[in-house]
Amino acid sequence: MKKIAFYGKGGIGKSTTASNVSAALSLMGKRVAQIGCDPKNDSTRLLLGHICKETVLDKVRRSEVDEIRKEDIVHTGFNGVTCVEAGGPEPGVGCAGRGIIVALQLLDRMKALPSVDLTLYDVLGDVVCGGFAMPIREGYAEEIYIVSSGELMSLYAANNIAKGIRRFAARGKVRLGGIIGNSRNTPGEKELLTEFAKELHTELIAFIPRDKIVNVAENHRQTVLQYAPDSPQAGVYKKLAKTIWEGTNLSIPTPVTFEELERLAAFYGT
Repeated sequence: MKKIAFYGKGGIGKSTTASNVSAALSLMGKRVAQIGCDPKNDSTRLLLGHICKETVLDKVRRSEVDEIRKEDIVHTGFNGVTCVEAGGPEPGVGCAGRGIIVALQLLDRMKALPSVDLTLYDVLGDVVCGGFAMPIREGYAEEIYIVSSGELMSLYAANNIAKGIRRFAARGKVRLGGIIGNSRNTPGEKELLTEFAKELHTELIAFIPRDKIVNVAENHRQTVLQYAPDSPQAGVYKKLAKTIWEGTNLSIPTPVTFEELERLAAFYGT
């Protein structure tokens, strides 16, 4: 089983990208599970067609652990994709990172997930918090893909994630699988991301163009693969899914300094 995770700056498009990749892999005949690790519990919305109505932590709060059933927390989405949301505390209360730890440990204890070909963890933000780093630290995910645009703060988050991957790679199997560029139509964006990936000792494995079909599909609570399966954008996600499934070019990243990020952004952005 392939175990992968998508990381990146908040709001960069991880969940949209993850859901479309999961959908594309399922259409390739693969058995896929997507696990949302974000208290907003919106990772699997496009696969389910609605916000997940029962997250793992919702159930933990309302029931005794021994009373929780697999079907309470494991849901089925588009084309049979298994969907789980870790959930989190109410805004302003508790630690979301701790919530991820509790949720993943409970899934393990219950053996709740069915047998699949690929599990995709969709994880909030960067890995400065130990809870959000858990999929890497505890071996839940071995291939990490960083979603980034050409904006400086997105690159900064991506570089931080690379630092975390490098740290955990020293004692385990985790490796960086590549950078996924999610375009914001900034100047020189693709060239900047290509060079940034080289600096990290990896590759830009996809550059996803900004296309309004993504927003239209989201407004219909669907992935592009479901809403517009013959569109060029669907083809981009299919190609990315194939690259990830066949991916063997894994590396230990070499993060750069913030000054180097600024230099790259200034050079390619102008």
